[in-house]
Amino acid sequence: MKTIAPFTDKTQALNELDNGGHFYNFLTKANDGLISSAELGKVGGIFNDKQQMILFLEMSVRKLNEADKRVIIASLDDNLQKAYKKYKSLELLPSEAKEQGIIASNAIITGIPRLIESKSEFNGYLMFPITNGNITSFMMIPMVNEYDVYELRDEESSETFLIAHAKADDKLPCKRITFGGVLKELNSEESGEGEKEKFLEIIYRIDI
Repeated sequence: MKTIAPFTDKTQALNELDNGGHFYNFLTKANDGLISSAELGKVGGIFNDKQQMILFLEMSVRKLNEADKRVIIASLDDNLQKAYKKYKSLELLPSEAKEQGIIASNAIITGIPRLIESKSEFNGYLMFPITNGNITSFMMIPMVNEYDVYELRDEESSETFLIAHAKADDKLPCKRITFGGVLKELNSEESGEGEKEKFLEIIYRIDI
């Protein structure tokens, strides 16, 4: 998970995103009015993942006003325009995510996280691929073995939604944070036949 400091004005955003003409993207030209995948990927540290590029872009411009956001989006080249239409994030409250979230889609959710600290407090399993030569099989593993899992709470309700990121020493503070990530699915039973639930695998955060 990476903490993002969003752009604060349109000029700053365009100067950083329209950055071509360097050895890593020499086929592009700086300040030509078009933002390419190579240019956007350079700023976000992303190379081949268009879905993550679009999420990074949306998180980076979220503090701009709507008119300035439209200018940035209009500056994307044709390939990124198509990716933006395909991967544009759902912006949801924690209380909305269970019903409105779409598995494998980007989502941006704001709330207050509370760490789930023990297996006894939370039962959930993920399907994990195991590859042996040319054969891939799957097994169910406890989610808390692989992730730090949190309940994300609406500020004005008691409803929560699960969010998670790869285990780390630093835990999330109990304060209002905006998270961007991909919606995924977990199962309540190790057999894989239990009730299915959604969670947000966090990629980015913005401290508010």
